[in-house]
Amino acid sequence: MTLEKLDNLVKVKLLKVESPDQHEFEGLLNSAKRRLKDSQVDGLSEEGKFFLAYGAAHALAVAALRWHGYRSDNRYLVFQCLQHTVGLDNTKWRVLDKCHKQRNLAEYEVSLEITPQLLLELIQITKELLTLVTALGPVK
Repeated sequence: MTLEKLDNLVKVKLLKVESPDQHEFEGLLNSAKRRLKDSQVDGLSEEGKFFLAYGAAHALAVAALRWHGYRSDNRYLVFQCLQHTVGLDNTKWRVLDKCHKQRNLAEYEVSLEITPQLLLELIQITKELLTLVTALGPVK
């Protein structure tokens, strides 16, 4: 993992440098765990599961970025940084980016078209992301 790319994003003002905070990191991690668990409750609508899993993935992506001492004001950018913060494969963060676009359509255009396959991928990637972010350990 190289953080040089993240430093370049700081230079163009897409990311900010901010000291990591253990309390914030743990809060994001715990929120993600709850949402991920809730996204798998039987009886919930696909839309409900999607929003919970997406929220968990986003919290984990923010946690990874914050662990490294960066902050972003752009929701989509935290997913793109995952290849640098936790080594997530490009194809997987692109699925998360697709989910972000679907979330935006639902939020701003009241149109949510998710397939069972996309939901399954989102949950699987979020589980992997939970493992990767947890493995970062305590904030330094």
